[in-house]
Formats: sequence, C-alpha cells, structure tokens
Amino acid sequence: MRRRGRLREASLAYALLLPSFVVFGVFVFFPFAKNIELPFYESRGGVGFGANKTGGTRTWVGLEQWRDILGSEEFRDALWITLKFTVITVPVGIGLGLLLAVLAHQRLRGITIYRTIFSSTVATSAAVASVIFFSLFGPASGVWKLRIGGIPILEHPTWALPAVAGVAIWQSLGLAFIVMSSGLQALPDDVLEAAAIDGAGANRRFFAVTLPLMSPTLFFAFVVGAISAFKTFAEIDILTPGGGTGDNTRVLAYAVYDSGIVSGNQVKAAVFAVGLFVCVFVLTLLQLRLERRVKYVG
Repeated sequence: MRRRGRLREASLAYALLLPSFVVFGVFVFFPFAKNIELPFYESRGGVGFGANKTGGTRTWVGLEQWRDILGSEEFRDALWITLKFTVITVPVGIGLGLLLAVLAHQRLRGITIYRTIFSSTVATSAAVASVIFFSLFGPASGVWKLRIGGIPILEHPTWALPAVAGVAIWQSLGLAFIVMSSGLQALPDDVLEAAAIDGAGANRRFFAVTLPLMSPTLFFAFVVGAISAFKTFAEIDILTPGGGTGDNTRVLAYAVYDSGIVSGNQVKAAVFAVGLFVCVFVLTLLQLRLERRVKYVG
C-alpha cells in the first residue's frame, strides 16, 4: 500500500510538471539543440537563413566552422569586451550596494524612506534606464550632451563602455542594496556586540567582522551580477547602437543579435550563442561548487 501511494504521488507530480516540460521542450530545449546542430553543417543555395533555409544543400563540415568562429578575432574581442564590462559593473555595483546597505542599516527616524529610495531602481527595467540616460547624455538630443575631448561620451572609443556600465550599475543598484541589506540583517548581533566590547572600532568591526560574516552574501551577489553582466543587451543596443564606435561596446550578447538578425549569419550567431551559454554555465557551476566552501569566519 505504501509503495502504491508513493507511485501515485510521483505520477501526480509528473502529471503536474508535464505542461512545463512540454513548453520548455518546444521553446527552449529543441531550439537550443538545433542551435548546436547548425554550425556542424554548411548550407549552400536555397532560400532563407540558417535552420530556416529551404532548398539548396547541406554539407557536414564537423568542427570546422566552430574552430573558425571561436578562434576568430571577432569572438575574442567580443569576449574581452564582455569581461571588461563585467569587471567594471560587478565590483562597483556590489560595493555601492554594500555602502548604501550599511548607511541604511541604522535605527534612525525616517530611515525607511531612504531604504525605499535606495531600492527603487529594482523596479526599473534595463530598457527604461537606458532611455532615461540616453535622454540625458545622447550625442544629438541629450539634455547635457556630455563630451570628453570634444567627442560625445557614448561615441568615445574609450569611455563609451564605462558610460554604458554606469547605466547598468545604476539599474542594478536596487537589487544589490536589497541583497546586501538582507545579509546585514542576518548577521548575529552577539558577535558584533562582543567585538565592540573588546574595543574594536567601527572600521575594524566592519572589515574584521562584518565583511567575513557576509562572505556568502557577497559571493552570491558576485555570481548573480556576473551572469547578469554577461547577458547585457538592452543597454548596448539603446545607448550605443551597432556596438559603439569601432565595436568598442560589442559584448557577446549583442554580437549574437548583430550576427544573426542584422547580418543574417545564423551560423556565427549560433556559435556566439553557445559560447555565451558556456560562459554563463561555467559561472553557474562555480557558484554551485563553491557556495558550500564559503563559510562564515567568526
């Protein structure tokens, strides 16, 4: 009877999950499998692009197209720009979120108002944040038309990427603040009080006690922020259309769109997409492997 009851519960669970499996299979897993298959063939002739091409011939070329595209300077440049964008946005975003969380982690009158203000950007999408900043710094119609060396900042070969990163940092600051605030509120008060009784000042308590205790929260924020940075698209597309001057803001996610939709090279877009997936997958594995090793230091 017990075995039959477990079988009935398992059958019910799978029946409830079946619609989700079907949706994911049709709209996620099947397209992803076709995306991996596409670069193994070279299509000639026919009508359309990539997997949608009708007529013509398809020739098995194995890993040839994978090697050519992944080893190309275009892919290396897109990956390098993505890494630079991540290095700018993640540490700065986490640092500012932690700073605001520490400022708001006080029992002061009206502090709730400041917490609401600090977390308000979490309700702003990347597209909306980009439009707001484009209306301020846009080279033609911006209110301020910020320039460096006579060149609009969004068209500057050096400063365009940091400018876009600044918008991404502002947009994600609300989430970083909420995560850091949750980490601060979860800290054991007795440890902090013991440090204060032992004569540790505010700065020493923060660097010697608070930060080590918040290491799991900081690690979580780092991984989530890095994954988000690798998938950045809206800010690039709105603020620096075409990937910026000299492709200086052409991150991997935008390279997928530019190659597949703009240029019509579905094979290149497929390889870029798989490369982006591998990067995000590695970051996810890193989180799963290391999250158990990140311990509180008391």
